[in-house]
Amino acid sequence: MGLSSALYSGVSGMNVNSQAMSVIGNNLANTNTVGFKGSRTVFSDLLSSTINGSGGTSQVGRGVGMSKVDNIFSQGTFESTESNLDVAIEGEGFFILKEPGDATAFYSRAGSFRFNDEGYLINPEGLRVQGKQFDAKGELQAGDASDIKVAGTGLIQGKATDALTLTTNLDSTEVVPTVVPFDITNPDTYNYSSSVQIFDTLGNPHLLTTYFTKTAANTWDAAWSAEKDDGAVPPTIMQGNFPALTFTADGILTNAAATPPTETTGDILAANLDWNNGTTPTGITITFDTTQFNSESVVISQNQNGFGAGNLTGVEIDQEGIVVASYSNGEQTKIAQLVLGKFVNNHGLALAGSNLYKETTSSGSPRTGLPGPELGKVFTNSLEQSNVDMGAEFVRMITVQRGFQANSKIITTVDELLGEVINLKR
Repeated sequence: MGLSSALYSGVSGMNVNSQAMSVIGNNLANTNTVGFKGSRTVFSDLLSSTINGSGGTSQVGRGVGMSKVDNIFSQGTFESTESNLDVAIEGEGFFILKEPGDATAFYSRAGSFRFNDEGYLINPEGLRVQGKQFDAKGELQAGDASDIKVAGTGLIQGKATDALTLTTNLDSTEVVPTVVPFDITNPDTYNYSSSVQIFDTLGNPHLLTTYFTKTAANTWDAAWSAEKDDGAVPPTIMQGNFPALTFTADGILTNAAATPPTETTGDILAANLDWNNGTTPTGITITFDTTQFNSESVVISQNQNGFGAGNLTGVEIDQEGIVVASYSNGEQTKIAQLVLGKFVNNHGLALAGSNLYKETTSSGSPRTGLPGPELGKVFTNSLEQSNVDMGAEFVRMITVQRGFQANSKIITTVDELLGEVINLKR
């Protein structure tokens, strides 16, 4: 009876070491797999048997069994890549992916994403990446995450200019023009002018010119003009006036020097700005960020919020996990922000192949949210590499090999002992 027990103990040892070698082989095979998490085998002794001796009752083990194959979710190193759609996670979160038409969620650490022919952000196996969507105003929408999609065909609509900020300096040494009245065609009737490109509702560009005329110490008149798009020769001119600009003795607009400070603005009414080209007249509010210092008159910046139509030129994911689309008109649009999931027990996740995991009762339900300190930070132009340590795996391979050899020796030795038992009959 004792020899037979030893024989089966050796068999159990060979079996579990064979299984351990399979785990090591899988780890080494996936050394270069993006986002791969290695595994380890945990052995446990089998239920022992009780024997009686002169010294009392004793227990003898019956061999070894496989207790668990654990996934090791330690952080892998990052590899820098050339793709703007490659993303790596630093932390415990997972990317969330779904198959088209299936609500089952899969989780992955592999962030090698791309767009398919329908404009969906997918992984190499075609599962769609999940994220929170942005609305037309660039604000994150409430609700559940959904497929991330960027329309890759057609033009985006232009936006008419309805706000303009002029940051300028008007030379305090300028004198009041002697030629009157003000005439946009006669430079002697004003001190300074500047032009800025604005857009109508169809995305057509137009030039809007502002004129500044000194009327007294620390006081300037402001006016504007633009050409109608009516094909007339010479073009029909639209023009109007703004409220006077008044400066303090320090060269600061009086509104800006007030407590609390306010803006100095002027409005061009929609009725006064009809381009006569079939577009919808749109009024413009101009904010004057103007100073009057002893320096030449100059435009420091001109910021307007309109843009023309444009087509998609590129998509990238930024450091906050936001998918940003760039267009030929210089505009950038926020499409969606990646959503991550985090589990209480990562070891309870079920392997689904292709770098994917599935939720189980052991893992618990995930907590989902945007990238951050809790769920994990994302890094673009990066991929997380396998966390398999080749040196450690080869050391385990040696110990498993020796364990297998030792258990095979148990079997051959027991076989010899059984042979001796059989030979007792001779």
